[in-house]
Amino acid sequence: MTFLNSEYLLSNTTAMQLYDKIKDLPIIDAHNHADIKEIYENKNYDDIWHVECATDHYVWEVLRKRGVDEKYITGNASNYEKWMELSHIFDETVGNPVYEWVHLDLRRRFSIYDRINAETGQQIWDKTKELLAKNQMRPRNLLKAMNIHVMCTTDDPIDSLEYHQKLNDIPEMTNMIRPTFRPDKAMNIFKPDWKKYINKLAKRVNSDILSIEDLVDALQQTHDFFAEHGCHASDHGVETPYAYNTSEKTANDAFQTAIKDKKITKKQEIAFCSYILNKLAEMDMKKGWVFQLHIGAVRDVRDSISNNIGADAGGDISNHTTDIVTPLKDLLNNVDNSLEIILYCLEPHHQATLATLSRAFGEKVSLGSVWWLNDTPVGMKRQLEYICSVDVLMNFAGMVSDSRKILSYGSRTEMFRRVLADVIGKMVEQGQIPLDLAEKTVTYLSYKRQKELFNFCDI
Repeated sequence: MTFLNSEYLLSNTTAMQLYDKIKDLPIIDAHNHADIKEIYENKNYDDIWHVECATDHYVWEVLRKRGVDEKYITGNASNYEKWMELSHIFDETVGNPVYEWVHLDLRRRFSIYDRINAETGQQIWDKTKELLAKNQMRPRNLLKAMNIHVMCTTDDPIDSLEYHQKLNDIPEMTNMIRPTFRPDKAMNIFKPDWKKYINKLAKRVNSDILSIEDLVDALQQTHDFFAEHGCHASDHGVETPYAYNTSEKTANDAFQTAIKDKKITKKQEIAFCSYILNKLAEMDMKKGWVFQLHIGAVRDVRDSISNNIGADAGGDISNHTTDIVTPLKDLLNNVDNSLEIILYCLEPHHQATLATLSRAFGEKVSLGSVWWLNDTPVGMKRQLEYICSVDVLMNFAGMVSDSRKILSYGSRTEMFRRVLADVIGKMVEQGQIPLDLAEKTVTYLSYKRQKELFNFCDI
């Protein structure tokens, strides 16, 4: 088999037939980190480094792993110098999905079939720079070319959503790009900049936040504002999903300690986070939103990265010892069968826990696509096989890109659809699934499931 040919990730004839039925379906990307201002301004990109690597910590990490100096990753070298440095070592990243994603982007969006290496780096730089200057390579035209029907950005409660509204006023973009309510900074009472954020939130709602009641009210106001601007979901990035039943008084005691710049205890942190997460779940439930939980990211473990570059730069890991069931059980019972919840898995060892939680809590608790370090052909395959054997695959929430760059919406979706077709195709060939139901399953999970789950009835 040749590299990235038509049989890429498809190991049997049935898988190829199934993929053919889903490869051209529209894309609903219900969770990403798109730059909404960039899409609104719709300017041409400068170069291949800009579109492939400038914001992608996946790329940064494999470059560091092969000994590339930070100057050529996040440092002050020019984009040209960074691309050429990447070209010289990119062969050495083979086997990592980044190698496949970037080459898929080159093929699907630029029609460039050369492999990236020291001999081709200059040629690819020149050719892509020429193509990126064309009108069809502007952000909105790229979204159309990839057949994006809906995409949901990740947005802070204090965001004005100015660019969402401006895009929504453009007829061809109406209802296409939705905000997602991401209140992590309000919950992260344990972080040094929490109080500063609370002051920003107070300014956003034009009201003092002097108690836990005031904070919940401020979050409710911004939650309402997001709903008015087409939001259908919240998202919560938590290392441990603290969601115990906690009294308002206990949560307020923690709030008062932190707002007065005093050190909170671990017990206070857990009480505060639990109270707020349950309140946010209640808000979502009342509006019919989807409540998304991204669980288990241990942030900033490499000091040299976090201290010199900052967050989201490649210094985060997973941890198999994170407890999920104990802290989350109260919330799941509080909203049992009343709130759509999606659980995203970062750590492979959590697959069984999340799958059995989803199974135990029935129709309203779904598994989201494997996330981050788990978002690979290997991770996708293992998750889909496990869902089939423990939960119900038709309740799977479907693919999201979780991407910071537009070009990868298409390539990551293609990778997922190929893996999905291969897993189900293998089950057909082993006599486990009738062919007609296999076709129905892969088609449903590639598009219609997300449309129904997130209530995108207006597309």
